[in-house]
Amino acid sequence: MAARTTLRPLRRLALATAVAAACAPAAHAALTENLTTNVTAMALGNAVTADPPGIGSIHFNPAGLARLEGDSESIHNWVASIRTSASFHQPAGFDVGGWTEDPLNGKSTGPVRQMTYVPGYGKPGWRLPAVVVPGVGMAWNKKGSPWTFATDSYMAAAMSLDRTTQNDDPGQYQGRQFQLQRLVYLSPSVGYKYSDTLRFGLAVPIAHEALVIDTNMRFPNELLGVFGKLQQGWCPENGGNIIDTFGFGVCGGGKDGMVSPFKKAANAHMELTAPVDPTLNLGVLWEPKPWFALGAVYQGGSKTHYTGTYQFSADPMLRNFVQGLNSSLLGPIAGAVLGFPSAIPAIQKGNLSATIPFPYHVQVGIKLRPVQMVQLNVDASYANWNEWNVLTFQFDQSIKLLEVARLYGIPDSSKLTMPRDYKSLVNFAYGLQLFPTNRLTLRFGYEPRKSSIPSNKIDLLAPLPNTKLLSAGLNFKINPKTDISVTGSYMTGKFNNPANSSCNMNCNTFLNIIYNPYAGLDVQGDIHVRYMGVELNRRF
Repeated sequence: MAARTTLRPLRRLALATAVAAACAPAAHAALTENLTTNVTAMALGNAVTADPPGIGSIHFNPAGLARLEGDSESIHNWVASIRTSASFHQPAGFDVGGWTEDPLNGKSTGPVRQMTYVPGYGKPGWRLPAVVVPGVGMAWNKKGSPWTFATDSYMAAAMSLDRTTQNDDPGQYQGRQFQLQRLVYLSPSVGYKYSDTLRFGLAVPIAHEALVIDTNMRFPNELLGVFGKLQQGWCPENGGNIIDTFGFGVCGGGKDGMVSPFKKAANAHMELTAPVDPTLNLGVLWEPKPWFALGAVYQGGSKTHYTGTYQFSADPMLRNFVQGLNSSLLGPIAGAVLGFPSAIPAIQKGNLSATIPFPYHVQVGIKLRPVQMVQLNVDASYANWNEWNVLTFQFDQSIKLLEVARLYGIPDSSKLTMPRDYKSLVNFAYGLQLFPTNRLTLRFGYEPRKSSIPSNKIDLLAPLPNTKLLSAGLNFKINPKTDISVTGSYMTGKFNNPANSSCNMNCNTFLNIIYNPYAGLDVQGDIHVRYMGVELNRRF
């Protein structure tokens, strides 16, 4: 009998090892989800579906709320630092419509900082070395009741970049500033204990969404390059001649109206929010044995409707060119045929809207505790990022700057369409807990995140290649009713895109106007994200 008792933990340890080995080769998909959501979950590589973390169960598996007894609160705070860089090089034979020297050749992006969006206020002018994300959660359970009620506030997803330190930073053409955040500020939730082994849960996270894009724009492509060379050959240095005046006016814009594929053409600034965006989380937790548990959660998505403002600031190049065209004899006729505007204002601003999906997410997990001092968690998740196929922004008027793009097959200048072509994949995550004493728990996590952004669609707005996330943390019980958790995490990845390998960034084709600002260049880059979280839990 004693021999059998001794063998049971060894069998469980062998089972845990086998499960981990079977799952290890299949590392798949993630973007920004689950990065600053819960301190305990991050320490375990977000592999907590079968062992939900207290009030944090609201997000990861609301069935875990039914394990709480009495009233409790969670006070948590995150600090996150994102650093990304990119370098640009001309390959042999570089040519954009006859232009063979890109001024960005050999340059690299400069310092990157973070920004934030404050609901109800907007975007402050702060440039931050890191982002601070505080939150408070509360749970209520009447003694002996199978019902537990709770709410929490947390950052469900975020990406933040600020490259405004240097005016000549080459990253300015694909995001001087970029902020995407989904902040859950209220999440009414309930957990129900059906039996000692089976629990269910439901949560309704209500989020504030914010999207800020501020970018300078240039349009290096073959057609624009050929036209610029035509101007160089036809137009005298003083900007015009009598023949051109009675012709199409290609020289009428003067020196500033000379077209170059490498000149800054405009700046675009868009700021959108969705103040109230609810979703639905459903979870189930089955714990037939103290050493074994299974969990599953469905985190619902939404067709988030954003509204906000925009401002397009056009540089002299296109403004003067269009002005010169319409000052000639035949230019207005040619412009009308091509759909060009009669003039481009220096600044055009107004209101816009966009429907941007927040993808649904499914996660299942297993918990194994083969011996008293060791616990292994393994999770598999799927996020429906292929909904981000094309993002469309609808403006309240025709954008004169975009009317020039009709030549490139863009018929509706009241819309800006950004192809994304993201993919839905599967991601695996692994968490390990050690219990050296009754008061101390050590936690370790590993999450290989294969990006939902294919390598042929990556860009500097979302420089998220395949990454590896490593985490370590601990929990210390201060007294029977109070404990504190601390976690540190590091995520890193690299990308290498030769010329024409990503048509969201560096394709050099005849009609690549929206949007490949680094056309024909080799682009290499990386991303490094550092997180630290602290959580204080108290029970009453």
